[in-house]
Amino acid sequence: MNLKQFITQHFLSTRLRELILRIVGIFAIFCFMEAGGLYGYPIDGYPDTGIRRLERLRLRLAGQMQGALPMAGALKSTSSIILHLTENPISSFDQVFVPDALLQKRLDQLFPNRDESYSVALLDITPGKPFRFASRQEDRLFPPGSVGKLAIAAGVFAELARIHPNSSSVRQALLRNRRIIADHWIHSDHHEVPIYDPQTRIFEFRQIREGDEFSLYEWIDHMLSASANSAASTVWKEIILMRAFGQKYPPDRDEEKRFFKSTPRQQLQKLALSVVNDPLKESGIDSRHWQLGTFFTRSGKNIVPGAPSYASPKGALQYLIRLEQGKIVDDWSSLEIKKLMYLTEKRIRYASSPALSKAAVYFKSGSLYQCKPEPGFRCLKYHGNVKNAMNSVAIVETADGRVYLVSLMSDVLRKNSAVDHQTLATQIETIIKAP
Repeated sequence: MNLKQFITQHFLSTRLRELILRIVGIFAIFCFMEAGGLYGYPIDGYPDTGIRRLERLRLRLAGQMQGALPMAGALKSTSSIILHLTENPISSFDQVFVPDALLQKRLDQLFPNRDESYSVALLDITPGKPFRFASRQEDRLFPPGSVGKLAIAAGVFAELARIHPNSSSVRQALLRNRRIIADHWIHSDHHEVPIYDPQTRIFEFRQIREGDEFSLYEWIDHMLSASANSAASTVWKEIILMRAFGQKYPPDRDEEKRFFKSTPRQQLQKLALSVVNDPLKESGIDSRHWQLGTFFTRSGKNIVPGAPSYASPKGALQYLIRLEQGKIVDDWSSLEIKKLMYLTEKRIRYASSPALSKAAVYFKSGSLYQCKPEPGFRCLKYHGNVKNAMNSVAIVETADGRVYLVSLMSDVLRKNSAVDHQTLATQIETIIKAP
């Protein structure tokens, strides 16, 4: 008998039973998150990308190493991941953002007893069927947190295309072969990342340290999969160098240091904002609904002055639509970003819903919390009493062929909303599936 069955059979009070099950859910998600984030990219991607942790996962799947095996929805091959809307022009989002009456009614029924901050934009793009859209407060702006790292992903692929416009294979070779040594840009960051040596089969899960060396592909992977702030600042720094040096990228370390030392701070700010936000604007994403303005590490902020960062459910959904259209830079870039978002190991928050275990999920989550002194209040991680944003964006491809896009954002003070995000994922799957 498992714990859930025991509780259900032995506690007769419905309210008490629900409370205890909720505590169990919170504990499970907390353990899951503390075990180390979530990992993306298809398992067979090591030969193409050189992302070394993928080889460890492949060996585990092949029975050649010990370790937990991926769930059913994590087993898609690189070649089986596709973009669903490349043949659909969608020249204007107004064509798409027209509520489907029945889906809207079902979505509205999920929220009467939840915090007023919950905001969502939902689009069913199942092949062969009409689009279905529903939303709640889809224009509301939130701090994007780590969802903003998707803008950095768009930025790096945009600069690669600018430098090498005629060859995706040359771009991929640069991603594989460009080696970057961690330096002062990484400070500080509490996120841990998976580090694996295929030759020695030594594996570590720890914070990035000065002197660590990863390929540009691996830095991007650490930024999106493990959501490492140190990786986000490092990749953003590299995009600035790509724009500044062009065909002469990459510079050597002395050239890099001279560039950041000699370039005026306001010029650096303008350049930094351009390289991550222009690709969004060029793909048609409304700048009123998404802007990334601030580096993810203290050291990055000290070098490059920041600007406001914000995102809305509508802006994030626009990103997912353009991704599926192949319009985040181009088809190849969009597909690579989608692969980098594909969850092949751990799932958290929205993506951890048991209802999605057999589904392929392409996911990014983000959070940002802030506390102030308050009698009787203790500031905990993801429990901010000033702001406590928690955001999730997901592309869901179910085993029975349904495909839908979700952007969910909330700002529930003094509470970790991870369980609510998981519950909403289950409920949204239910209303999408319903006839």
